[in-house]
Amino acid sequence: MAETRDPAEAAGPAPPRTSLSDTDLGPPEGRSAGRHAETDSRTRRRRPEPEGLGGALRELVPLVLSALVLAILIKSFLIQAFFIPSASMEPTLEPGDRILVCRICKVFSDVTYGNVIVFSDPHPAPHEDRGIAGGFLHWLGEGIGVARPEDADFIKRVVAMEGDTWEMRRGVMFVNGIQVREPYLAAERDSRDFGPETVPDGMLFVLGDNRLHSGDSRFPPPGGLGYIPEEKVVGEAFVIAWPFGRIGGID
Repeated sequence: MAETRDPAEAAGPAPPRTSLSDTDLGPPEGRSAGRHAETDSRTRRRRPEPEGLGGALRELVPLVLSALVLAILIKSFLIQAFFIPSASMEPTLEPGDRILVCRICKVFSDVTYGNVIVFSDPHPAPHEDRGIAGGFLHWLGEGIGVARPEDADFIKRVVAMEGDTWEMRRGVMFVNGIQVREPYLAAERDSRDFGPETVPDGMLFVLGDNRLHSGDSRFPPPGGLGYIPEEKVVGEAFVIAWPFGRIGGID
């Protein structure tokens, strides 16, 4: 007679139950264990602490130096600001005006009649010998605006160019026998006579718009400027940048 067994007993002992608490005791084997270990190590990794003032300075210094270099490059080759100290260019420019001068414009176009230009002193005093290092530091100071330029700068209007014959008759300007139309002049006119003279090669004849109060190419130094070598031109003045009420182009 066959022996009757309980089905559960025939199947053998039941496998142990796996509870949620058993699983939480430790990581399972294999890849998932590796991921848990990696997560734990990242969690334990300390975050970098702030570097304080030293770190801020290390970041700030390169930014400041870059800004200074950029400012010097712009001032030396592109655009430079100037302050108008006198009334010699009234009414076009008034004392206290801040203007912008395009330095790079002379690379792409020649100076021509009617341009308002800034130029260096055509008859400068001898320069102080500062040596190589001192000269570089002075140039750097000029670039960032903390050192005075070695040569004075002037601003006038181009009226005649090389080879032209100019003459002023009772305050009226003639170039090559043709009267020059000058709507920019101050109301008070200079009625004196000058010339005729021919502008030498490589030179410019410049005048202030306020003829009664301008030492310009009509007069030789020291009372005036005489003719201006073209290589002394810094650039063309193109806009009044300040004060706010006078912002606009320069004609």
